[in-house]
Amino acid sequence: MKVLMLFLDGVGIGANKPSINPFFAAPMTSLRSLFDGRLPSLGQRALFSPQATLIPLDARLGVAGLPQSGTGQTALFTGINGAAVAGRHFGPHPYSTLKPVIRERNIFRRLLDARKTPCFANAFPERFFDYLEQPRSRLTVTTLSCTSAGIPLFRAADLAAGRGVSADITGAGWHALGYPDMATVTPAEAGRRLVRLTEDHDFVLFEYWRTDHAGHAMKMSEAVSVLDALDGMLGGILETMDVSTTMLLITSDHGNIENLSVKTHTRHPVPLVLYGLGHGEFAARVRNRSSRAPYLTAVTPALMDLIRGELFVPEPMHVRRIQVH
Repeated sequence: MKVLMLFLDGVGIGANKPSINPFFAAPMTSLRSLFDGRLPSLGQRALFSPQATLIPLDARLGVAGLPQSGTGQTALFTGINGAAVAGRHFGPHPYSTLKPVIRERNIFRRLLDARKTPCFANAFPERFFDYLEQPRSRLTVTTLSCTSAGIPLFRAADLAAGRGVSADITGAGWHALGYPDMATVTPAEAGRRLVRLTEDHDFVLFEYWRTDHAGHAMKMSEAVSVLDALDGMLGGILETMDVSTTMLLITSDHGNIENLSVKTHTRHPVPLVLYGLGHGEFAARVRNRSSRAPYLTAVTPALMDLIRGELFVPEPMHVRRIQVH
């Protein structure tokens, strides 16, 4: 089994109100195609179809206050409740006492220990690597996970060669980073690049932070543009991913963009979208017979079981590829 994971910063399940929730203002053609035209909302938090499953995850983690990226991503990528360990929600970078937990228990290190091949698909400019050399550099959970596990990060040359994917999906933002000749790609081509990475890796992660930024900006036009790029990337994935060997997983660390009437994060549940081989079985493993929405901490243990072959999945004939129109 292979897993392609899209991590979306700041995406919750919100109200079915196009005036404040850009998911219902944007077309979202690819995402809707997974669930027969439907999108999740606070009135319908779970969605099911023959080819995909969407269930809510609790980003509050049993801790009072607004969920934040540092503790939420720790929970998501290690299986350890970062907010409970720290005693509060904290972000955007991980709390100091959580850094040893992240270094030892992150999904990349655990996959390497299991002799699997993880990959972080995002490409970084040289200024980021210069920043790493500074004594007081602060890393996100994902970059700390990779650097501590020895996972090489893609650079500008990798992006130019079509091996990595830009954090803004198309690569247009690299022109302002000192790379005026960096070619841009369509969102669909970025999605196809991610699929190609799964040919050589058991686990591929792409991180999209623009959703959280758009939520804080509180501008509907910007939010719709950000979601349009994401949905275009999803379309490229759905058109090319081998559903007989691979599962697509999409989730987030906390809510934000789904309610543009507030500048802060939200307490809303976040979606766990699963498409491809074993989607129903994976959802059942995450839910683990709980009547409540499971915490973010349930994702990494289920991922390890799936990729190690310890989670039963059905025969490939039960999964069909989505055609996006």
